[in-house]
Amino acid sequence: MNVLLQKLKEVLFAVIPVTTIVLALNFTFIPLDHYLLVRFLLGAFFIIIGLTIFLFGVDIGITPIGNLMGNALAQSNNVWTVGLAGLLLGFFISIAEPDLHILAGQVQAVTLGGLSHASIVVVVSVGIALLMTLGLFRIVYNQPLNKMLTLIYLLILLLGIFSSSGFIAIAFDASGATTGALTVPFMLALAYGVSSLKRNGTASEEDSFGLVGLASSGAILAVVIMSLFFRGSELSSSLELQIAQSFSIFVPFLNQLPIVARNIILALLPLLLTFLLFQVLSFHLSRRAFRKIMKGLLYTFIGLVLFLTGVNAGFMDVGSLVGYRLALLEQPWLVFLIGFILGLVVILAEPAVYVLTTQIENVTSGYVKRRIVLFALSLGVGCAVTFSMVRIIIPGVQLWHFLLPGYIIAIGLAYVVPPLFIGIAFDAGGVASGPMTATFILAFAQGVAEATESANVLIDGFGVIAMVALTPLIALQVLGFIYKTKSQKVGVEHG
Repeated sequence: MNVLLQKLKEVLFAVIPVTTIVLALNFTFIPLDHYLLVRFLLGAFFIIIGLTIFLFGVDIGITPIGNLMGNALAQSNNVWTVGLAGLLLGFFISIAEPDLHILAGQVQAVTLGGLSHASIVVVVSVGIALLMTLGLFRIVYNQPLNKMLTLIYLLILLLGIFSSSGFIAIAFDASGATTGALTVPFMLALAYGVSSLKRNGTASEEDSFGLVGLASSGAILAVVIMSLFFRGSELSSSLELQIAQSFSIFVPFLNQLPIVARNIILALLPLLLTFLLFQVLSFHLSRRAFRKIMKGLLYTFIGLVLFLTGVNAGFMDVGSLVGYRLALLEQPWLVFLIGFILGLVVILAEPAVYVLTTQIENVTSGYVKRRIVLFALSLGVGCAVTFSMVRIIIPGVQLWHFLLPGYIIAIGLAYVVPPLFIGIAFDAGGVASGPMTATFILAFAQGVAEATESANVLIDGFGVIAMVALTPLIALQVLGFIYKTKSQKVGVEHG
């Protein structure tokens, strides 16, 4: 019960700030119809309860499965077993990630079905699986992370030249959306287990970081490659703000519930079957341990259904409408200000950020303070959302104007900072782009794009998750550089 209450507290800190901003806007600049406001609050309630149950389920179900499978692979002492398992597990865990389903739903809606929900989920999951497997091999064979990231992002850059702007935005958003509350703990647990297979026989704390960052680059690569084979010429795009046509509060929730439940059953079933297979062949868990993990999977399912129902039926529509009506006021400074505030509160409220900042302080023995990391991240994400609004509202400013120099700086820093910080920074991109970024801020950006005459919803409405995910790559590596400089100074003084 204490663990559940702790999860509830974390989720409340994540959802309440965004809800408060919407209420403040409702009573000032953009009054909402009462039924829309009630639906939004009901959606927020579903998100709070659903995300609490989901995170609890991940703790007692998904993470232990990741640990068990990592240990089982290590005991097999076979690199090719690791490779095959990495492909299967990477695919299955990505397909079940809630943030990816939210993004895929938005892509399908905005492209008017030109890119289906299923195609995005499958293509991205294949990319995640391939690069996660590569990441596991990197751990086993002691390959440097910075060189591997350089090669992957150079390949993305080359392929991106032949891809359309719409696909580039979706690709980088997919990278941030796939590293969510389900995939991150599972991948970290898997990396920890596999690190004991290392060829030199020694596992270091560096091995626990970097796998998530590599896997998320697979999402970018997969969508960019998909764009090269896409024969639908230019995708048509529109954001249909249909909520004004429905005055019902509960009907959207009742309509979404069975659809979401079916999708989540299909998403979690492969993971369940894989676990049952491993239980028979390898784990042989006690009845009590087995029941606990099965309960965890059940909680994960219930939490996901409630969370995604709240998102689809009450939260994202209002997010789009708020962005739309705010942009119609033709006061760009207001859009920039609200974007900056949303970025600040989202990162401060993200539960995983607290875990990451504490971990960095511990690893650096207190040299890099937790509050400094938190300040750097919140300021960076606030700027990232603001720049996204600038890109939407000001004609001629494009996503690559930010991403290209941003990734060049990030890759360049990877050659001058301690290896530990490279892994932490690239993993942190997924931590920063959590549930609130994938839901409300994405919807808000698309609403602004729809209301801006010079903007295109497909090209400009996507990309905000990519911007948020880029920030930690630079912020945390800069902190790593500061840590390295401090350490050298201390060494000189003692020398």
